[in-house]
Amino acid sequence: MDGIIPWEYWASIIRPCYPSGKRGRPPKNIETMLRMYLMQNWFNLSDEGIEDAIYDSYAMRSFMRLDFLTEQVPDATTLLHFRHLIEENKIGEKIFDDVKSRLEKAGLMMHGGTIVDATIIAAPSSTKNRDGKRDPEMHQTKKGNQWYHGMKVHSGIDAGSGYVYSITGTATNVHDIEEAGKLLRKDDKVAYGDSGYSGIEKRNDIKNDEQFSKIEFRINRRPSSIKVPDSYKGINWDKEIESRKSSTRCKVEHPFLIVKRQSGDVRQSRTKPGILPGMSAPKWQDYPHSEGDLSEISTQKSVT
Repeated sequence: MDGIIPWEYWASIIRPCYPSGKRGRPPKNIETMLRMYLMQNWFNLSDEGIEDAIYDSYAMRSFMRLDFLTEQVPDATTLLHFRHLIEENKIGEKIFDDVKSRLEKAGLMMHGGTIVDATIIAAPSSTKNRDGKRDPEMHQTKKGNQWYHGMKVHSGIDAGSGYVYSITGTATNVHDIEEAGKLLRKDDKVAYGDSGYSGIEKRNDIKNDEQFSKIEFRINRRPSSIKVPDSYKGINWDKEIESRKSSTRCKVEHPFLIVKRQSGDVRQSRTKPGILPGMSAPKWQDYPHSEGDLSEISTQKSVT
């Protein structure tokens, strides 16, 4: 990342909003703060956590390019103020647009096809905080038989490369299809989506737009709508077509996996460690254990 990121240009984006240092304590170097901020996001660390990690890790110290003989690692409060500066001035959006333009100039971003999807990012629903209430921007929604509280991330993915080129955020109670028009590109010919986007071509913002109305929407059907008699022994072509759509649409899940890992919103697999689908789980006796464990279990069995 040290050689890929255009540090000079990104620092120039932040400089107009950064303290000049004419009053008060001299500010830290912009590039130093930017490096610390990015590492915090990459490793999903708190303000205090990234500060301690830089002191402990030689690789992080090298990435920060700090000379401990002349300066120290920026403290957690300084990083907090820098993060708020990034959010308030929407610098993240400017950096995202710069990354997108560089991918297009390098020929890595294809055009003509888009994959749209959305995912839920959970947020604390407790009211045990200073204000005694939930975040007003967060809402709850029901998916399947489970309720979720938080926000929803909507993204448009380039169907050829799998790169994200558009993204929006809403509360969870906003339907996926309502944000679809903001994710499409004017030069798209084909768009993929799951069954939640059924009927998108009938929406006013799509059918009344000259470019969007010409897009071929390849939306997955609901599994319950694909019915074949048990007596039919041939190929289920409807299922084959839906499988082809899903094989293209699955690219959208990769960015969501990264986002949920960064936010710590990844569920543990119910499969036992070391067990692959189709394999039988080993018995307890096959795992390493001590003689004390065996004697304790044998005693419990005799008691029961």
